[in-house]
This record gives sequence, structure tokens and C-alpha cells, in this order.
Amino acid sequence: MTMTDTTMKPAAPTASPLQLVSRYGVFVAFLALLVLNIAVTPNFLSWQTLNVNLTQVATIVIVATGMTLVIATGGIDLSVGSLMAISGALAPMIFMGNLLPIDNMALAVTLAFIIPVLAAAACGWFNGFLVTHFRIQPIVATLVFFIAGRGIAQVMTNGNLQVFKNPSFQFIAMGHVAGIPAQVALMVVIAILAYCLIRYTVLGRQIIAVGGNEKAARLTGIPVRRVKTFVYVISGALAGIAGLIVVARNSASDANLVGMGMELDAIAAVAVGGSLLTGGRANIFGTLMGAFVIQLVRYTLLANGVPDAAALVVKAGLIIVAVFIQLRADRT
Repeated sequence: MTMTDTTMKPAAPTASPLQLVSRYGVFVAFLALLVLNIAVTPNFLSWQTLNVNLTQVATIVIVATGMTLVIATGGIDLSVGSLMAISGALAPMIFMGNLLPIDNMALAVTLAFIIPVLAAAACGWFNGFLVTHFRIQPIVATLVFFIAGRGIAQVMTNGNLQVFKNPSFQFIAMGHVAGIPAQVALMVVIAILAYCLIRYTVLGRQIIAVGGNEKAARLTGIPVRRVKTFVYVISGALAGIAGLIVVARNSASDANLVGMGMELDAIAAVAVGGSLLTGGRANIFGTLMGAFVIQLVRYTLLANGVPDAAALVVKAGLIIVAVFIQLRADRT
């Protein structure tokens, strides 16, 4: 009788409670907010409420997706709200003929979608240029357009409210694709593309590598400057798209208000979604869920008579808690 030796495989390390919270806390928070609203918020399960929350969260997800890529490289982008204002100011000027004398309305509307997004992407490139070529800290580099961007938008419009009615342009916010609000469909497409970029492409792996250890990434031949510039360009472009959605939804462009506070919403969505604010990780699906949590927090407060200003305090608190959990989880 022969004995067969068996090799015992080491057991997989057990995740600590903090690590579990870091990974799945956003889903628990989302479900808790759903249960809370079902219990205390009138008509929460109505189609109208669902539509309001989906359309409101779309711009947060779009901007936060770009923010996720930037943060994954170890950076941050404070300029997204101001870039939304620039994009939102440019679009009506184009299709209303205040910027370019275009008689063909179809061409004017097409350019109103393209030029503002390219302008916002160019601003994002400038942010990346400051970060990569002048070694300026991202929080300082993007602070330039955080301050100047909204001023540029106000100068372009002379500080005036631009009111318009253009169904072709406003389709991006008020139209439907296969019964789904166009902005929600666009949000889903952008989130899927970003997920595929991170999950399945060389560039996605390079983004994570740069954020994890920039020096090591450079030594392995990764074009660090190009990668970091790319994520700021994408962040700017997505902010530009979000700006178009906001002004199309409101049927008006107000450079003083478009994108106001969006940088906080985007950073909060990324932090709550589980991506490390120090870089090296990009959880696109987590960012999506984080954005829903941010939106539901705001909706819950407003629906129950709490002033909107309180939502800012709650968002700031969410960021602090999320960062604390991430830091503690990484040490365990």
C-alpha cells in the first residue's frame, strides 16, 4: 500500500473588516439610502423620482469618470466645474450666431457640440502640461483654471444669462434613446468605455502603474508625461460634455452657476467609490455607485426639508470618512 503525498495550499489571506468596508461600503451605503427613502420619502418609487435622480446623477458620473482617471495617476483636477462653465458658455454662442456667422442651423448645432468639448479638452491639456513639464503639483496647476476658467466664461458672455430654445441641441439633455434619457445613455457609454480602457488596454495599465509608482513606471519605459497629459485631456473633455448637458437641461447658460461645486461632487464620488486618492487604483464601477450615493444623499436631504447647503457638509464628511477608511485599510 502506497501513500500519496498531498501538498497543502496556503489559505487565501482574509480581508480585514476595514478592507471589506473599503471594497463594499459604497454598495451598503447605496442600499441603506434606498431603504431609507422608501420608508420616509413620499413617492420615492415613482418614475418621476427615478427620472430626476438619473438625470441629475448623469453629469456627476461623467465628470467623476474623468476625475477617476486623473486620480489614478496620483493627480487631481479642481478645474472641472469651471471647464463646464466655459463649455456651457460657448455652445449657445455658436448656435445662436453670436460667435460665428453660420446660416446652416444643423452645422451650427454640430459645432456647438464639438467646439466647446475641444476647448475644454485643450484646457485639460494645459493642466497636464503644467503638471508634467513644470512639475507643478496637480492641486496648484488645476487651481489656475478653477479660478480663471469661470472668469473666462463670464467674460465671454459679459456676465449675462443666455436663454435659448433649440430642440436639436437640447436633445442631449431632454431627448431619449430607446426610451432612455439621452444623458443617461451617454453616461452609461462613457462609464463602459472608461472601464474597458482601464481593464483591457495597455494604456489603462500604464495609468495604474504611473499612479502606483511613477519612478518605477518611468524606469520600465512607460511614457509618464504622455499618460498624465492624456488623463487631464480626457477629464477636460468630459467636463465639457457635462457642461453641455447642464445648459441644455436648463435651457439657459449662466457662467456664474454652471458646474459650481462639481469638483467636490466628482472627488467625493471617486473617494466613496473606493479609488485611492493617492493613485494606483481606478474603480470605475465604484465611482458610478459613489455618484449615486452622492446624488441620493442630496435628494434625501432636500426631499425631507433639509437645506441644500447641508448637503455640502455631508459630502465633505463622506470624503473624510472614505479617505480615512482607505488609509486604514491599506495599513492592515
